[in-house]
Amino acid sequence: MIAGIIKNLEKLRESKPLIHHLTNYVTVNDCANITLQIGGLPVMADAIEEVAEMQQISDALVLNIGTLNTELVKSMIAAGQKANSLGHPVILDPVGLGATSMRTTKVGEILANVKVDIIKGNLAEIGILVGLEAVVRGVEAGGVSGDIVGAAQDFARKHQTTIAVTGEQDMIINSSKIAVISNGHIMMGKISGTGCMCSSILGAFATVCVDMFQAAVASLTCFGIAGELAALTNPPGPLAYKTALMDCVCGLNANLINQYARVKTL
Repeated sequence: MIAGIIKNLEKLRESKPLIHHLTNYVTVNDCANITLQIGGLPVMADAIEEVAEMQQISDALVLNIGTLNTELVKSMIAAGQKANSLGHPVILDPVGLGATSMRTTKVGEILANVKVDIIKGNLAEIGILVGLEAVVRGVEAGGVSGDIVGAAQDFARKHQTTIAVTGEQDMIINSSKIAVISNGHIMMGKISGTGCMCSSILGAFATVCVDMFQAAVASLTCFGIAGELAALTNPPGPLAYKTALMDCVCGLNANLINQYARVKTL
């Protein structure tokens, strides 16, 4: 599996895929920069008049509902349907799902109209997505009651998707497989935007992996390793850590992945 991560990172950096984002304005610059550091090219276009045309020349689509509004959802569906027609992978980040009824309704609307290849969220967001009881405060995760793995596998089977659950340990779940990734660092939770950046990396890897499960494993492993390496630079504070994180994503290579990757399948 680690050899596959390395191979896919090399393919990604050789192909330089264009990743179309309809994302939130809090982290849009972070998403653009992390896409560049992992080896892709970012474009951010959310006007409904151009999203389909922009998707035509892109390689993947990342949808992020962090700063949600009705017009943005219309653009997301238009871009998503175009991506589906072209065979481009679609990533959905249901930020704050469950915090308001609007977010829950609009995610359902997106999923009813767009085939999504990877859905990434924290434990509470995914718990609510798959029908469990969970607590969400703004965009922060609370507790979840119930069998998250079983419910996520049922959801993945129904929607033919892969689910990435982020947390102290990340889980990648599809209808038949589970992977647990133990990379990452607590400092990744001290700055805004790491979840959104992760979705951008997912979009980039999805362009070079036929199997979306492998794309999700590669993405979260690489990002987690970069998070650990950034902490090893002993940054004086969270903003310095953020800069180090960007640098460490850029500096990822085969030796570092071999040394630091901690991923297992269940």
